[in-house]
Amino acid sequence: MDEYENIRTGRHCTFLLHAHLVFVTKYRHDVFTDAHLARMEEIMRAVCADFETELTEFNGETNHVHLLVSFPPKVAVSKLVNSLKGVSSRRLRQEYPELFQHYYRANRLWSGSYFAGSVGGAPLAIVRRYIEQQNRPI
Repeated sequence: MDEYENIRTGRHCTFLLHAHLVFVTKYRHDVFTDAHLARMEEIMRAVCADFETELTEFNGETNHVHLLVSFPPKVAVSKLVNSLKGVSSRRLRQEYPELFQHYYRANRLWSGSYFAGSVGGAPLAIVRRYIEQQNRPI
C-alpha cells in the first residue's frame, strides 16, 4: 500500500507518473565535482517546483546525472527536460567560471540528447495481461 501513498490528484484526474531522466555532458567530458552536483540538485529541484513536479531522487558522476521525477499529466517531459538542461547549464556557467573550458567548442554543457524512461507500477507484461482479460461485450 506504500506505493499508493504518493498518488496525486488534479482537477480532473488522479495520477502517479514517474520518469527516469539521464543527461550526459557534451562529448562525455568529465566535468562535475561533488560541489557541482550538489548545486545542480538545488537548481533542478527549483526548476521542477516551477513545473509542479517533484525531483524524487538525484545523483550523478563526472559526466552524467540521473533524475527521478514525479510529474503531472499536464507536463510534457520534453519541455521539462529542456528547462532542466537549459537552466542548469546557464546557472552553473555563471556560478562556476572554471566550467567555461567545457563550453568552448559547442557553448553547451549538455549533449543534445537525453534518456527518458517511465518507471513504477506493474511490469508491462502484467498490465498487458490485465487489459487482455477485460470482459469485452459481445
